[in-house]
Amino acid sequence: MAETGEAAPFKNLTSREYHGHDRKVHSVAWNCTGTKLASGSVDQKARIWHIEPHGQSKAKGVELKGHTDSVDQLCWDPKHADLVATASGDKTVRLWDARTGKCAQLAELSGENINITYKPDGTHIAVGNRDDELTILDVRKFKPIHKRKFNYEVNEIAWNTTSDIFFLTTGNGTVEVLSYPSLKPVDTLMAHTAGCYCIAIDPCGRYFAVGSADSLVSLWDIKEMLCVRTFTKLESPVRTISFNHTGEYLACASEDWFIDIANVQTARTVHQIPCRAAMNSVEWNPKINLLAYAGDDIKPPGEGIFRIFGFKGSS
Repeated sequence: MAETGEAAPFKNLTSREYHGHDRKVHSVAWNCTGTKLASGSVDQKARIWHIEPHGQSKAKGVELKGHTDSVDQLCWDPKHADLVATASGDKTVRLWDARTGKCAQLAELSGENINITYKPDGTHIAVGNRDDELTILDVRKFKPIHKRKFNYEVNEIAWNTTSDIFFLTTGNGTVEVLSYPSLKPVDTLMAHTAGCYCIAIDPCGRYFAVGSADSLVSLWDIKEMLCVRTFTKLESPVRTISFNHTGEYLACASEDWFIDIANVQTARTVHQIPCRAAMNSVEWNPKINLLAYAGDDIKPPGEGIFRIFGFKGSS
C-alpha cells in the first residue's frame, strides 16, 4: 500500500518470530503490564514469554504443563501480572502462576472449553464451550456461580470496561447484549449477514468491534449500541480482532494472508502485515504498539510459532 502520513507510526517496523510449541499456536495474550506474553497451543501446553520491547531475547520462558487437550484460549488476570487462566478441550479451566509454572486452581466443567475472558475487575472468569454453554467462575473460590446454556451458536464472549454489560457473538449474525450480573437479555443487535465470530472492546470504553464470517468488521458505539462504521479490507471470515492501547488502531485478521491495521476513526488501512497462513489470534500490548499474532503456520519439523510486530528495524 502507498505510504501516507497516517502510516508513519508503523513505518520501518518489523516482526520477530518466537518458537516454543510442538504444534500450531491457537492463542496469544499479554499480561496487564505488557511485560509478559502467554501462548496456548494444540500441543496441550501454554508458555510464558518475557518480552523486552527493545531487547533481542527469545528465551522460551516458563512452560505450563497439565492440560490433556488443546489449549484453545487464555487470558491474564487484569489486576495481577503473574496470573494467567487457560481454557482447554479437556473440559478444565486452570489458573497458573506465571513465575513458577505451577497450576494454582483447577475447575472441571461440563464441555470442551473454547473461550475464556476475565471480568475487568479480576473477580470473575467467563468460559464458553463447544455446547454453547456459558459458565461464570468466581476467581477466589474457583467455582461456578452461573451456568447458562443457549439454544444458538455462541462464539466469543466479552465484558464491557465497566463490567455491567456482557456480550455474546452468535452464529445467527447477532450480538446478544446481557446485563451483568443478572445475565438478563437487554438487546439483540443485528450485526452481520453471517455468523459473528469475534469481539473486541475498545480500552477507552467508547466502542466494541465485531468480526464476522461475511469478512466484515463492524464498529459499534457502546453507549448508543449503534454501528458507526465498517472495515472492509479482509476477504475471508474474520477470526480475530484487537484494539491497541489508545483505542486508535484496530488489528483484524482472517484466513487472508495478511493482518489489516486500520485507523478506528476513519476505517482507513494504515498498515498491513504479511502472513504465511490463516491467523488464529491477534492481540495488542496494553502499553505500547506491539502486536502479537499466531496462526496455522508451522515450521519444520512441525514447530508452532507466533510473531510480534512493532520492533524497530528495516521494513
